[in-house]
Amino acid sequence: MADWRNCKLGDLLQIKHGFAFLGEHFASAGTHVVLTPGNFLEEGGFKEKAEKAKWYNGPIPADYVLNKGDLIVAMTEQAEGLLGSSALIPRSGVYLHNQRLGLVQIRDQKQADQHFIYYLFNSKPVRQQIRGSASGTKIRHTAPSRIADVKVSVPSLHVQQRIAGILSAYDELIENSQRRIKILESMARALYREWFVHFRFPGHENHPRVASPLGEIPLGWEVKKLGEIAENFDRMRKPLSKMQRAQLQGEYPYFGAAKVFDYVNNYIFDGEYLLLAEDGSVITPERAPVLQLVKEKFWPNNHTHILRGKPPFSTHFLYLGLSEVDISPYITGAAQPKITQENMNRIPFFCGPEDMHLEFNRLVESMIRQSHILQRQVKNLRRTRDLLLPRLLSGQIDVEALSGGEADPPITNLY
Repeated sequence: MADWRNCKLGDLLQIKHGFAFLGEHFASAGTHVVLTPGNFLEEGGFKEKAEKAKWYNGPIPADYVLNKGDLIVAMTEQAEGLLGSSALIPRSGVYLHNQRLGLVQIRDQKQADQHFIYYLFNSKPVRQQIRGSASGTKIRHTAPSRIADVKVSVPSLHVQQRIAGILSAYDELIENSQRRIKILESMARALYREWFVHFRFPGHENHPRVASPLGEIPLGWEVKKLGEIAENFDRMRKPLSKMQRAQLQGEYPYFGAAKVFDYVNNYIFDGEYLLLAEDGSVITPERAPVLQLVKEKFWPNNHTHILRGKPPFSTHFLYLGLSEVDISPYITGAAQPKITQENMNRIPFFCGPEDMHLEFNRLVESMIRQSHILQRQVKNLRRTRDLLLPRLLSGQIDVEALSGGEADPPITNLY
């Protein structure tokens, strides 16, 4: 810490206001996307919102088109915890610098590293100062002048770059793992569609089509309802209040409406289950059900259905099948959409012979198993990165004592 100096963010950078893009030019498609605080992750980082993107078809000032690597900060708290969150722009020429966001401009490249500043914005001390100086009651706001007054301690440029390199290595590993998870899930979905939507399963040429209540299906197939092929543990759901969750902080995820709320130190399920949101955000904008495939110890609340496949119908089969279904006809309620157990059990599935389902399970199991391994790796990487970040940014870890450079292996001895 001897070489670290105390200063204000305004000594290192300045914040440029965004442009007030007109709502009349917003569209469902286009060439440029207007960014909002919703494009930030709470912990920091860029969040793609492909299905809810605000495309813009009006006149665009060239100075407000962002480039890859630009650093932006959320100056309006659109959702709890987003105020002061920062993100790096992933591509050039696509995203527009909106008025709710600040563009971070480094004053002297010899004094501050942009990636280090990115992590600095996402550190607890900086975020607390930004929130503490914000104005507003329902929706809190900050301003460039208030951000400039935030007090920080920074090391030399070389050490800044080393710290940013270590943390970036974790983010890259997380991003690569997430990309592999998406590929594996895409492969599993493609296999399901090929076999159970298009009926192009191995040997399909030898199965002529016959009539069914849902149209023609291969000979020997059946249309079954979800209630026939799945166990439902609806009556075992256990709600926890926010206060109870705070008292039971631990390592097991607590699910509500197919979303992780908190982690608790107790659990009531252990194994592989499929969670389907009962109410709240029941369906996605693509009219697909909100699902979570869980393979760990967990505690669900009373806003989820808990399903497990009855052999030979695997839980993976349920997950992929429900992902293809438009469940709108099975939802009741306008203000609070809900799918009851009775309605859920009526959802139809195309089901083939038992040996074909067993082969499908074998092929998909390896994809899902690898995906779960990668998900655990992402969880561990995030936890280690989140432990490292405050220690590196406070000088508790001496990066000068570490060997090598940007290719240093991840630090793991933190527990």
